[in-house]
Amino acid sequence: MSVHRGSEDPPVKPELESEFQQLEIAASVEDADFKRREARVVAKLDLYICPILIALQLISFLDRGNIGFAATQGMITDLNLVGNQLNTAVSLFYPLYILSEFPAALIVKRVGFNKVIPAAAACWGLCCLGNGFAKNFGDLAACRLLMGMFEGFLMPSLTLMLANWYKREEIGLRISYLFIAAAISSAFSGLIAFGILFMDGKAGYPGWRWLYIIEGAVTVVVAGLCYFIIPSSYTTAYFLNEDDRAVMRKRAELTEAYSGGKGHYTRAEFMMTIKDVKTWLHTVIQIMCLTVLYGFSVFLPIILRFGFNFSVEQSQYLSIPVFLWGSIVYATCGYLSDRFSRRFLACIICAPLGMVGYSILLGGANLSVGVKYFACFLIATCVWTMGGANIAWLSTNTAPDGKRAASLGLAFSVGNLGGIISGQIYPQTMAPGYTLGHAWSLGAVCISFCLWWVLRHIYYSRESLKDSIREGTTPEPVEFSDRVPAYRYQH
Repeated sequence: MSVHRGSEDPPVKPELESEFQQLEIAASVEDADFKRREARVVAKLDLYICPILIALQLISFLDRGNIGFAATQGMITDLNLVGNQLNTAVSLFYPLYILSEFPAALIVKRVGFNKVIPAAAACWGLCCLGNGFAKNFGDLAACRLLMGMFEGFLMPSLTLMLANWYKREEIGLRISYLFIAAAISSAFSGLIAFGILFMDGKAGYPGWRWLYIIEGAVTVVVAGLCYFIIPSSYTTAYFLNEDDRAVMRKRAELTEAYSGGKGHYTRAEFMMTIKDVKTWLHTVIQIMCLTVLYGFSVFLPIILRFGFNFSVEQSQYLSIPVFLWGSIVYATCGYLSDRFSRRFLACIICAPLGMVGYSILLGGANLSVGVKYFACFLIATCVWTMGGANIAWLSTNTAPDGKRAASLGLAFSVGNLGGIISGQIYPQTMAPGYTLGHAWSLGAVCISFCLWWVLRHIYYSRESLKDSIREGTTPEPVEFSDRVPAYRYQH
């Protein structure tokens, strides 16, 4: 005996349908409630975590960059620096800085952010303070070398700490705060250096020694405060209540695969990184960008003093508006780039102004000082924007997360070779023209500009290849990466 089954499903009972609707409404309300609670927690993180990290980034760039202002205030004469010894001292900051970044990334989560960051800050603060008591080139070189080693712990620790507290889609904006802090630190350096000029001769010390002593002492004090302010984890954070910790626990579960367990990248993802040509192009560009950035930010006071023949006081306070303008341009370009997802334009739009600025300085033997000072503003328009925009373009066009972490680590570490180069291209023997430094920097900007066009071609070519994959004419990659059709590059 056969049983006939109708082609249509039996109608859902009204009471079951009502239960389904109630469950959907409850889930929606719960999700909305969690988002509201999460927004409150993120606001607390921005209030209690971000200012600490921004302050540390600010003082780290103040401490490493104050050598340029010290040089204009008599350090060269007092320490009997001859030949390229000043340039060597500038470059010596970076070898151990580069080498310490990788081990810092390995140990900071194991030892604890609340221990590594304050300890590193205290150590480089003591080295900065020690510069104020240097008697000769050897003392200065030793302090710079050790200061670089300890400061190398900071940037990896700050970025990993942000990844530990924020979700992936929240990190980008917070990391941009660190770059903006680095940009405005140069303006603060000029302001502080100008103020400390009035301490020249106090207690028998020249002003440049007080510059190191005061900034180093402030760093040590801030490091001591950070030991008590930086929480070991969200479970012990003094500014979170139990409900906030529950929200953080859920957020941690959502991001655990990214920030915990196996670390930031696997061997397979590292191999994907080094085999991708765009990683190396962005890294080469980053070397160029940081050469220009470090060269300009450290040596501008020296250029104003010995190149433009301004007085010591003028070389201090005239650097402030230049650096401030550069930080404003960088913040504006960074915001617009994120707002409209236009990375290529952010990279190239300011570079031509930098080219014009360096060209004016190279051919400005018969130009007025006012025109050459204006050229410094043109240069400042591009120097901070170039490096930040290049890193942002690499980050947004790299996947998965492990490959992105490896790519950024490579670009940051190798890119800091620009710091070593920048210390050698502005020797005092080439004052007042500083032809080598300006020409090298102009070439670096031009190389970056050209390579960005090459990268743009690569990204568009890969998008065309993805179209072929969608049409079925080209096989799809087996592993997920930024090469799969579902991943769209930002141009």
